Amino acid sequence: MDKKPLVDFLDSLEEKGIPGCDLVVYHEHKPVFRHMAGFADEAKKRPISEKTTYWLYSATKLITCTAVMQLIEKGSIGLDDPVYEYLPEYKNLMVKTGSGFEPARNTMTIRHLMTMQSGLNYDLGLPSIQRVLKETAGKATTREVIKALAEEPLDFEPGTRYKYSLSHDVLGAVIEVVSGLRFGEYLMKNIFDPLGMADTGFELTADREANMSEQFEYRPETNTSVRMTSDNCYVLSENYESGGAGLISTVNDYILFLDAMCNGGTSADGYKVLDAGSIDLMRQDQLHEVSKKDFRQLGKIGYSYGLGVRTLVDKEMSRSRSPLGEFGWDGAAGAYALIDTDNRLAIFYAQHVRNCGLAYEKVHPAIRDLTYEMLDL
Repeated sequence: MDKKPLVDFLDSLEEKGIPGCDLVVYHEHKPVFRHMAGFADEAKKRPISEKTTYWLYSATKLITCTAVMQLIEKGSIGLDDPVYEYLPEYKNLMVKTGSGFEPARNTMTIRHLMTMQSGLNYDLGLPSIQRVLKETAGKATTREVIKALAEEPLDFEPGTRYKYSLSHDVLGAVIEVVSGLRFGEYLMKNIFDPLGMADTGFELTADREANMSEQFEYRPETNTSVRMTSDNCYVLSENYESGGAGLISTVNDYILFLDAMCNGGTSADGYKVLDAGSIDLMRQDQLHEVSKKDFRQLGKIGYSYGLGVRTLVDKEMSRSRSPLGEFGWDGAAGAYALIDTDNRLAIFYAQHVRNCGLAYEKVHPAIRDLTYEMLDL
């Protein structure tokens, strides 16, 4: 196994403006590659380490949708159930029109939330959100924020388009209602604790904060990064647990989740996160042609969207070394998760650089293909 090309690539990223990064690869429940490069701070005094914590941002979505699939397996949620069966305020929704608003004709379902075809958007400055934050002195809960969000008109009829949105945050509220637990408590009980993910959660504990990588913002015109604030704009209050972008984790922790998912849903210790059939359903293409055109604007060439995940549907177009049905997602600071159930392969890459187009356009595809070349898969 020749690891040098992948090591050299990761080591080259600092020159391209990514101050620090970490990559781990598991194959058939075994770690087969790990390399950390660069630093977790602008002063270059803290090398990236196994203890370094990161905001996962949208890599949170994979875990949220896995939790929903657990509840679907148990019969507690139906994929095509109306959202209003769990969140009554989502029954009489409005939709934007050219001249104003009109009552929605389509019922928003759990599937619409999972597939980003709900009609919601990602505007954190919406009047309803700002109002509930003001009314609660910045302490609004997940349930309170999501209830307020239902007051906003949808951008389109549910099921008709694809739009990246707060859909998975709404799923967090659904999980709370169905489970009777706070969203984070449900994840802790059913995913984090059983998998040994001790450093993962919504709370910025003292240890997590002390080990947090400084956060940077990318400057594409100079291929450099500058330090920015360490906060996460998607964490709307101290009590809001964002199913779309709110988790903190380490590379050591997150790979344990991915490793279980690529091995039929079962961890190396025998804990079953999901049935293999549920994982196959997650990675099935869920988009019709109109929604596919919307999804292509994200630039994930050769991929479509399943139940909360990108899924590889065209190898020729993507030029990917990975097989059809390889799936996963990424995050706003450059995290990248890959799950390959055919080869029982999991890849997790972390950096902490916002607005870094280089990560999605160049780094992630290179990591994917160099890994397959290294393993001769």
